Amino acid sequence: MSEWWTYSLSDFLLFSPRTYYRLFELYNAAVWPGQIAGLLAGVAIGALLWRPAASRGRLALILLSACWLWVAWGYFLQRYATINWAAIYGAAGFAIQALLLLLAAVAAREPPASVRRGVLAWTGLAILLFAVALQPLLGPALGRPWSQTQTFGLAPDPTAAATLGALLLARQGWRRWLLMPIPFAWCLVSGATQWAMASPDAGVMPLTAAVTLVALLIRRLSGREQPSRCGTGA
Repeated sequence: MSEWWTYSLSDFLLFSPRTYYRLFELYNAAVWPGQIAGLLAGVAIGALLWRPAASRGRLALILLSACWLWVAWGYFLQRYATINWAAIYGAAGFAIQALLLLLAAVAAREPPASVRRGVLAWTGLAILLFAVALQPLLGPALGRPWSQTQTFGLAPDPTAAATLGALLLARQGWRRWLLMPIPFAWCLVSGATQWAMASPDAGVMPLTAAVTLVALLIRRLSGREQPSRCGTGA
């Protein structure tokens, strides 16, 4: 038997890159025009969180919860499980995240006094816009067909990335730390999978997680932001 250190991530891959991206092609065809609904939901979440209010934040979290629940069932259980037995664990993780987001929506309260738009708000908005509007374009930009595009609300990568952005943008306080571990974990799992397939965009999800962590660190080191006339999520 070969020694364990002679193995690489690709040796544990249960499918070929062609099979993986073909899965998205079939999935996209089956759920069309759900991609449009996902895009609209992502835009709505950003708009709801940009100006803080308990009712707007609650609705944004409910929309996020619905997206995570759909990915758990529609993608992991109905599609990904056909090529990867470990998809059941992804489905469980996404379903748990959906429940956590729903509980956070129920517990949402009126945000504190307005603060200026700080590093968390701007970073969160940038990540959210990237995940919703630009991440679906990465595949075609790298030579994959449009039919294999991964979109927010339907595919796990842009859904997890957009959620990290939304949580930076939202005024969730301590609840942010309860809602981030699963999206962070998926960023690492996705990055490892893409790396094993030698995909040129393997670093996108880990980089998204890293940018989120840096923004949180900068926010913590800079201290509490000072009030101003301009209200936002931070």
